[in-house]
Amino acid sequence: MILKASQRSGAKQLGQHLLKTEENEHVEIHEISGFLSDDLMGAMKEARALSLGTKCKQHLFSVSLNPPSAESVRSEVFEGACNMIEERLGLKGQPRMIVFHEKEGRRHAHAVWSRIDADTMTAKPLPFFKRKLNDIAKQLYLENGWSMPDGFRDPKLRDPRSFTLEDWQQAKRAGLDAREVKATIQECWAKSDGGPAFAKALEERGLFLAQGDRRGHVAMSIEGSVFPISRMVDRKSKEVTARLGDPKDLRTVEQTARYIGETIAPRLSRYITEAKRVAANSMKPLTEQKLAMQTLHQQERKLLADKQRERHLAEQKARSERLRTGAKGVWDVLTGRYFKVRKQNEMEAFFGVQRDRAQRHDLISAQLKDRQSLQIQIVAQRERNARQVLGLYRDAAQYRRVMQDGRFDLDRSDQPRVIPPRGPELGR
Repeated sequence: MILKASQRSGAKQLGQHLLKTEENEHVEIHEISGFLSDDLMGAMKEARALSLGTKCKQHLFSVSLNPPSAESVRSEVFEGACNMIEERLGLKGQPRMIVFHEKEGRRHAHAVWSRIDADTMTAKPLPFFKRKLNDIAKQLYLENGWSMPDGFRDPKLRDPRSFTLEDWQQAKRAGLDAREVKATIQECWAKSDGGPAFAKALEERGLFLAQGDRRGHVAMSIEGSVFPISRMVDRKSKEVTARLGDPKDLRTVEQTARYIGETIAPRLSRYITEAKRVAANSMKPLTEQKLAMQTLHQQERKLLADKQRERHLAEQKARSERLRTGAKGVWDVLTGRYFKVRKQNEMEAFFGVQRDRAQRHDLISAQLKDRQSLQIQIVAQRERNARQVLGLYRDAAQYRRVMQDGRFDLDRSDQPRVIPPRGPELGR
């Protein structure tokens, strides 16, 4: 189970994020304990109000718990992980919230603790919490028999194409897939031994080396999106400069934008726009299917919850009728019958809760399998769309070389011909 955590403030913003249904298909508030309020935003306000009596600026501790996407993980496993975190980090007894999110066929949890000790009005210290959480994560993989990621066994084996939220959002605005962009730039970096070779390799893939405003060397797309080279290749700026040369020798971002606009964009922008339109249309049926599945799953969960609630009330009524009142009740206490019946009721109530949890888990597991099957189709379509757009970027670089350098390719009759830019590869 991957554990990512941070000490933070912004209780209102965190609460709104945890309740956000735009990005998450299902949101379930699993637990709110240690607070007077029984709703999430109310608990967040309590945590914030308590922190005002201290000097603590980061009064919350937030942890995301991400099990392997292919595993069916019970709520008890998440609760056990949270208890282990409390024990190791010294948060035992602190108020906490647990929220489940489901997105793209993956179920994960967010746990939030208040760091403020109400008795001493001080914040609980959390030294080396990242190292401790890493140890807990490894233990959870071993205890549950999950396949441990390579990065846990050896940090050097981490996926080199991992990207930050900023990378993803920037690539998303450009209409490209962040992993494809990062992999493309890393590929150019690996096979280039200097600035000119690197710039040429980028241009063959529709990206242009330029001088950035703050980050030195950047790669720029023909739509004006900028990707810092140092972050894309996971190198320090000094290493990038030593290999590629002084970025001041390159065109600035503004000059590169003008260059792209004058030579490439007018002829290819309509093709890229068309490719994105086709990509959006190709995703519509899958998106509609996803929304329909989401609605169906929500209805199934509500129906199960209603039936379990009715059964719980009926069973509770039956148990309460076993406890006699009046003179018969006094006699039951004297003879010990009352305590036997009460023990029986407690056991039945406990097993009833476990039964309801198991039923809900089975339903969610079945729904997740359906959603994961659909997600495979969605991911495949996204990758096809990304390859198509990146192909158009490569076409842009080829067209620029033909127009500027007068370079021609030969056809089978050995007659020179210009290779025109391809339109969207609709049949592929």
